[in-house]
Amino acid sequence: MRIPRLFIDLPLSENSHVELPREASHYLSRVLRLTVDAPLRVFNGLGGEYPATICKLTKNSVSITTGRLDSSDYQSPLHIHLGISLSKGERMDFVIQKATELGVAEISLLNSGRTEVRLKGERLEKRVSHWRKVSISACEQCGRNRIPTIHPPMNLPQWLTNREESIKLVMQPGTAQPLQQQPANSVALLVGPEGGFSEQEIAAATAAAFDSISLGPRILRTETAPLVAISILQHHWGDLN
Repeated sequence: MRIPRLFIDLPLSENSHVELPREASHYLSRVLRLTVDAPLRVFNGLGGEYPATICKLTKNSVSITTGRLDSSDYQSPLHIHLGISLSKGERMDFVIQKATELGVAEISLLNSGRTEVRLKGERLEKRVSHWRKVSISACEQCGRNRIPTIHPPMNLPQWLTNREESIKLVMQPGTAQPLQQQPANSVALLVGPEGGFSEQEIAAATAAAFDSISLGPRILRTETAPLVAISILQHHWGDLN
């Protein structure tokens, strides 16, 4: 039986007793229907994870006892910062989930000229919280011990001016320029909306030292293109062999 792996947003230490938050308690007791002495693995996003067992279970709460820290770090040596225009519905969820699985370190949600979604106020807060939960769930599944940083939506020019990564790439169909081969430890990857970036936006990215790349003769959807590109980058400079 696969041992459940759970993110706990609490301080964790070796050989300690922890009462879990309500949502986590409900998931373990009511959804998974675990019992006392059931094994778990828990992490809080600060690196490493702990083996644990359920030591107490009531109608409304679950408590665990942690074991010795497993300091294994499954972070990619390549720091990828994905900047992607907001898209509708499940497409954004899909990108965040899969980018997390592929080892992206940061995700910035961008407003560009052809962005389909505009968020503000309470709706914005709810969506950012939802996307963080999507990323956390992906970490629980794939074995990552650190949660990618998900930045709230910002305008494209603001994101472009703050880039310090060693390599900067903007995805642009029809570009003949091949991927550079020199070693890299950080990459900023910019992906546009379904309608693509405008000529002015591409010019702004170029002025910010972004190189245009494409992924062959076919035009990929906005939720497909970044995942293919991330996989290639991780193969070149990261930890996908």
